[in-house]
Amino acid sequence: MKALLRAVPRGWVAALVGITAMSGLSASTAVAAEQPPHFDDGNGITVVAQPQWVDEEQRTFKLTVRSDQVPEHPAMQEQVSGEHVILVTLPAEYDGTTRYPVNYSLHGAPDRPDSLLNKLINERATEDVPLITVTPNGGGRGWYSNWVSPGSSGEQNWETFHLDQVIPLIDANLKTIPSRAGRAITGHSMGGFGAFHYAQHRPELFSYVGSFSGDLDLLNPEMRAAITASTKWPAAGTPLDPPDAIFGSPVWPLDGIWNAQSPAQHVESLRGMGVAIYAGNGGNLLDNTVQAVAEHRVRETAVVASANLKAAGIPHEFVDYGDGTGWGEGCNGKHAQYPCLQADMNHYVDLIMERLQHP
Repeated sequence: MKALLRAVPRGWVAALVGITAMSGLSASTAVAAEQPPHFDDGNGITVVAQPQWVDEEQRTFKLTVRSDQVPEHPAMQEQVSGEHVILVTLPAEYDGTTRYPVNYSLHGAPDRPDSLLNKLINERATEDVPLITVTPNGGGRGWYSNWVSPGSSGEQNWETFHLDQVIPLIDANLKTIPSRAGRAITGHSMGGFGAFHYAQHRPELFSYVGSFSGDLDLLNPEMRAAITASTKWPAAGTPLDPPDAIFGSPVWPLDGIWNAQSPAQHVESLRGMGVAIYAGNGGNLLDNTVQAVAEHRVRETAVVASANLKAAGIPHEFVDYGDGTGWGEGCNGKHAQYPCLQADMNHYVDLIMERLQHP
């Protein structure tokens, strides 16, 4: 049933709802729109804009907060520095009394948590699933880390913001299962790094971790080049920062923080946790070359992480879907490609719901 619902085009769903309403078969549903849950301040977070539904379906809302851990940040177009949007998708049956597990889904770079892509992926993967999905602002290049030398951007404690502030905020204001048994985390690209990074630093918080084409190996010189370059990339936010702002110098022998924070080399703390890794090979490298090459290279970091997990005897799922054939309709193995990401999330949600405590 769940797979069938995911496959139904959104326009068909809207049409069916309209027909039902016009027929008078569900007149009891014609009531005033309910407001999304109210959020209170706490743990260093100030709510500056209460939750608002993003559309008439009333499953997904966004709220805006400020944090004393990231008081300002390099802002992208249509963002306000220091204001952090959090996107939340509720189960269709959410009633404010039943408690549900939460999947934290971390976006890539440069992206916004409330992009249409993130909304669609979260909603379609959780049709008929008793799961809350939360996508917090990770900045255009926050890298889900407490920066070493942030320069003109000021304090950038993204890890503290998310783990010590956002998670308690969600648990305090929504009916969650506020324990490891009710919490999973995943992410795409930069967010895949962030998911593994957070799960490794705080394994008591999560029972499952996933990476969708994540940058998992910081010993890889190509990953180091991409991350340092992002500090000088206006599309990922301004003001710009020094190349060593996030993890310090990437050059030996000054690269100790890069080595210490690399997920692929620090898998031991994932023991006992569910682990899933997804990556393609870029498919035809002459088709959409930039995204093809990007996926081809991040796959190498997934291979390293998987090999280290295997060597440590840690069970995990590595979905190495190549050019996307048979993985998701329209997926051809490129980086940041919607059909591939939707297939990743659909599969991941099925995995975590086998382990998470839920109604």
